[in-house]
Amino acid sequence: MESRGRANPAGQLIRSQFLMGLFDKFKAGLQKTHSKLVHEIKRIVTRSPKLTGGSLEELEAALIGADLGMQMTEQIIEAVKKAYETQGKEGADVFTIASAEVEKSLSTTSNQLKKADSGLTVVSIVGVNGTGKTTTSAKMAHMIQLQGKTAVLGACDTFRAAAIEQLKLWGQRVKVPVIAGADKADPAAVAHDAITASLARHADYLFIDTAGRLHTKHNLMQELQKLHRVMGKQLAGAPHEVLLVLDGTTGMNALNQAREFHKAVPLTGLVVTKLDGTSKGGMVVAIQKELGLPIKFIGLGEQADDLQPFDAKQFAEALFSEKE
Repeated sequence: MESRGRANPAGQLIRSQFLMGLFDKFKAGLQKTHSKLVHEIKRIVTRSPKLTGGSLEELEAALIGADLGMQMTEQIIEAVKKAYETQGKEGADVFTIASAEVEKSLSTTSNQLKKADSGLTVVSIVGVNGTGKTTTSAKMAHMIQLQGKTAVLGACDTFRAAAIEQLKLWGQRVKVPVIAGADKADPAAVAHDAITASLARHADYLFIDTAGRLHTKHNLMQELQKLHRVMGKQLAGAPHEVLLVLDGTTGMNALNQAREFHKAVPLTGLVVTKLDGTSKGGMVVAIQKELGLPIKFIGLGEQADDLQPFDAKQFAEALFSEKE
């Protein structure tokens, strides 16, 4: 009985190595956001021995400049003020406080990919043009197959001829079957065929790559609603996940996209891509804070394994780590 609850050293080592690898990926991917943010915060906190109204305003501007959003910025500022009041400058580490507040906020929702109670799980990938939906769909299918499960891709972006070819190329690259129709085919008909084929193959997951559409175009949003209705009629509960892909370089404009898509087709989570090319990585925090939607994955590069499951602690640390 003495061994009950005793830690498994080998298991802990493997997990710590995985998290270190993940932290390094997050750190590298968030380098632009991190460098700008850390430089600004260091400049502000080292200049004055005490926290003044002016330095607080500068700190607020630096956090908003990284697109952390007003709610999160105010939360961090309040926590910093409280720490200075109770511990003084020596005990109040702005980086540690900011990291803890961001982690706390991002840890409120589950970021696990949903699984249907039994059989096939259908994941609809939605978003505006150019966010990386097609590559994200393929990378997610690749990730699922690495876990020993089976995946199928549905090419439902039938308006952009290159999208079907792009998905087929990705399918070959990651060895995932792609179900596609002809150019300009009805996306709902392709989704119907993709579900039929996935059920016949006893696949675990079907990832539906939908056409990019502006969140302001009412008719295109109605078409997306129709696509989801057709899926639901064919397979109860489908789509089980509706993931909005956001381009990290668009900063706070992504928040408007998320709001409008969430109204049209209730979203279950977010995927944020291109975070390796932006200094506005804080938008991940702002969107989660306002909409309460979990960040499921983040894209940190072009390779098949550069889509990473989101980890709140690692993300917060990578954002605010003092080490350059």
